Amino acid sequence: MPPRSYHEAVWEALPENLQPSDWQARRRFLLDRVGPGERVLDLGCGEGQFAAELQDAGAEVLAVDVAQEPLRRARAAHASLELALIACGGEWELPDTAFDVVWAGEVIEHVGDTAGWLSEVRRVLRPGGRLLLSTPAHPLLRRAAIALVPGAWERHFDPRGEHVRFYTRQSLEQLLDDFRFERVEVGGLGPPLVPRVLLGAAVRARF
Repeated sequence: MPPRSYHEAVWEALPENLQPSDWQARRRFLLDRVGPGERVLDLGCGEGQFAAELQDAGAEVLAVDVAQEPLRRARAAHASLELALIACGGEWELPDTAFDVVWAGEVIEHVGDTAGWLSEVRRVLRPGGRLLLSTPAHPLLRRAAIALVPGAWERHFDPRGEHVRFYTRQSLEQLLDDFRFERVEVGGLGPPLVPRVLLGAAVRARF
């Protein structure tokens, strides 16, 4: 199945108007770090909830996704949003250094070509611009449970699942550092030893 067809099928199987997971905490994380008038790329916008919140807070938002179905839903729910379809891989049809902020909520774990994806993030961010993201967390205790609880490994790493990358705080920090992001900060949502979600913020180095 071609990548776009796969993503369309995933979205068509989901009920409409689902609230994003950890909505309030991720919304607060995002709005605390984006100012009015900043140009924001919501990368993997889904039904547009975060993009609409950013727009209401005074940001200029372009919300993009790799499938038409989430964009259709976003357009129906938030008619004033600027929406666009982008390629599943390779270079996006977006200008260089066009954005102050890129927000990628629960996206990076779905990306097969992580290097290519981060290279595109760097390309569209202005020097000194910020990448903000969230992704499921895999702390030590969670990894131990996955390894030791019968059936947990097979459920978590189901080869038919949508997630193709699995991050710890350390691996996410190292990845962003490797791609010349500065002031990398990765925190967690949930209990300190077993956070559910990683929240990352980093600044695109000028060179």
